[in-house]
Amino acid sequence: MGNGIYYKTADEIELMRKSAQLVSKTLGAIAEIIGPGITPLQIDKIAETVIRDNGGTPSFLGYHDYPNTLCVSVNQTVVHGIPTSKAFHEGDIVSVDCGAILNGFHGDHAYTFAIGEIKPEAKKLLQVTFECLYFGIDKALAGNRIGDISAAIQHHAEKNGFGVVRELVGHGLGTELHEDPQVPNYGRKGYGPKIYDGLVIAIEPMINMGTRNIKQSSDGWTITTADNKPSAHFEHDVAVVNGRPDILSTFSYVEEALRKKGAWMPSLNVSV
Repeated sequence: MGNGIYYKTADEIELMRKSAQLVSKTLGAIAEIIGPGITPLQIDKIAETVIRDNGGTPSFLGYHDYPNTLCVSVNQTVVHGIPTSKAFHEGDIVSVDCGAILNGFHGDHAYTFAIGEIKPEAKKLLQVTFECLYFGIDKALAGNRIGDISAAIQHHAEKNGFGVVRELVGHGLGTELHEDPQVPNYGRKGYGPKIYDGLVIAIEPMINMGTRNIKQSSDGWTITTADNKPSAHFEHDVAVVNGRPDILSTFSYVEEALRKKGAWMPSLNVSV
């Protein structure tokens, strides 16, 4: 069980659940206000306030000199979008990725929001990416391998005609924001590190409407699709407990806020 992976104790997993839930509550606060006319910098400020008011510290702020609390990635931006003052518009899809440190452990969690009424093809992209996340989580079983998670995500995305980003991956999580193992969103069943109890990973499908190919902007952070078609991103923190996946983060705060607003959101309408 060596292989550079730091397995967590039951007590550490409970601390990590609190970190993950703080991020979940932060995304819920963002869900309450996000919409046309709101800017990425506005939700970034809300996120920092919620995290600090609850005794946490933003994980991303200052990480390799990253300038903000959130990564806010609009439409063709895949991940790592730096918040700006450019307002969201009706029809946009917006991936919000957030991290927080609490009790020495990181939570890292993402949701892609529909801004107002979005096109049917964008709804399908969000729905399939959301399902990919849970197909991947379903394979986080003791005795399986990381490739089983990867293959499940890739299969569901590609059978729906979408591109699976290769260069960016999920990861182990703990006292460091990025730990071993890497958790790609593509791969082969039966390959990669074996999964044991105590593993804590961030599973995060990044799925493109068109080609899987991406490009990096000159700011050194922003990743966009090579064909400028939209991309979606959902992420959960998952521990392996008693041989099975235990989702430490939750979308319940986001979904409650969106439901109150009557906003569209993806849902698990398939058996996973």
